[in-house]
Amino acid sequence: MKPPQTRREFLTEVGRGMLVASVGVEVAAGLDLGTVHAAEPDPALTFGELEPLVCLLQETPAAQLLPLLVARLRAGTELRRLTAAAAFANARTFGGEDYVGFHTMMALAPALHLAAESPAATAALPVLKVLYRNTHRIQEHGGRRGEVLRALPAANAGERSGGGPELQAAVRRQDLAAAEQQFARLVRQSPQQALDDLLWTVQDHPEVHRVVLPYRAWDLLGLIGPEQAHTLLRQSVRYCVKAEAWAYPPATEEPRVLLPRLLTAHQLEGRPAGTKTPETAWLEQLSQTFLRADPVQAAEAMAAALAEGWAPDALGEAISLTANQLLLRDQGRSPREEVAGKPVGSVHGDSIGVHACDSANAWRNLARVGQARNRQACLILGAWQVAQDRTARGGDFAQWQPLPLAQHLAQIRTTDAAALLPEIEEAVRGNLQARAAALVQRYGDLGHPARPVFDLLRSFAVSEDGALHAEKFYRTVTEEFNTASAPFRWRHLVALARVTASEFGRPAPGMAEARTLLGV
Repeated sequence: MKPPQTRREFLTEVGRGMLVASVGVEVAAGLDLGTVHAAEPDPALTFGELEPLVCLLQETPAAQLLPLLVARLRAGTELRRLTAAAAFANARTFGGEDYVGFHTMMALAPALHLAAESPAATAALPVLKVLYRNTHRIQEHGGRRGEVLRALPAANAGERSGGGPELQAAVRRQDLAAAEQQFARLVRQSPQQALDDLLWTVQDHPEVHRVVLPYRAWDLLGLIGPEQAHTLLRQSVRYCVKAEAWAYPPATEEPRVLLPRLLTAHQLEGRPAGTKTPETAWLEQLSQTFLRADPVQAAEAMAAALAEGWAPDALGEAISLTANQLLLRDQGRSPREEVAGKPVGSVHGDSIGVHACDSANAWRNLARVGQARNRQACLILGAWQVAQDRTARGGDFAQWQPLPLAQHLAQIRTTDAAALLPEIEEAVRGNLQARAAALVQRYGDLGHPARPVFDLLRSFAVSEDGALHAEKFYRTVTEEFNTASAPFRWRHLVALARVTASEFGRPAPGMAEARTLLGV
């Protein structure tokens, strides 16, 4: 029998061929990861002492997964460690090239945030839900045999060369090898700068997955460490290269010409961030401009506001308010759009409003971490995209009225918070979108605390399938609510109530088993 490997032998074997396989001391302490060093080139992309858990998530049949994970939790494995392993398993398997796969990756950080908000007894449920989805899709993809991401030869860490523009050029000509090498070199120099350079190509074609994917990957770096930035952000490079071959409507190619023109015309290149704080009436007016403008007009209005020195975060709020209006005014799926799990009238999943809200949230967050040029560009394109979502995907949103309508509010007689909460739950369970929205609006108007409503709606974000978007949208609403101006805050929670009522009735796969295993 072959003697067991020593720790040194194990780490040496794992280290071969890794591009960025080591993790920092701080992250290693938090995740119990070992430090490994790249040696001889090897096509396998591996993850140090976390590798066995990554393999478990790739190789275990989904039907057998949850008992193993619950046993790990009871033995002391942290949810953070499971989530980190799931991020690596997902990236290595899909590389940002599978629809269900990259949606699952985008749900990982939101699921961990949901866990942090949950009572201790049920905290594992949102993470187990997404890990079950992750492994199920990995198995459908062929498990380890279907891996997309492989280790790259070590990139030259010399000159930055052309940075964002050079990466953008490689993506535009669909040269995956050149784009991958260029991005690997950028990440080795600075993950923060690499993200900023990546934004050049993200901005080439604003659409929900192209913008949300890098933001949600960046959101995971606090968990896995900047040393693994390449593994997660690399998915966006591959997504963008693949997207270059898609047949898009001509209008969606507009930003490639429009953005440089507006940056130059308004002298925004290198301009420091504005500091002027607008009144809420001004924010409302700008939001209404975006709601009624065509995409070019919306982008021009944003560029002008940036040139006038308004604070970027306030301008980002105007985009989010517009996206929120798209969701509250959305007429729901038409009969021709009906598919399994998304009936006529539903607004959950990849609806116009949910996609617009998630996109606006991602643009705002990328603007916060982007440097001068990209801070301006993200906001300009966020305004362009929310107007594009209205005109390209839906109907006459500006003429439709947002929920709740006056007649819905008139039906609400209850004023006591303790009595309103059961009514909200009843409306959700009855798929009554307008009533759920009206009840939450009245609850907020009465000045009751938001936390009990979030807790109620969070339970459904965990229990229901949500057509791949439940966790992410809950997190979007949480972020927007917490940063919104006081007069606008409850609009986001009203939108969450509507989406929750829409998605109820389709339990998440694996959830019943997870509850049984946890005894909750």
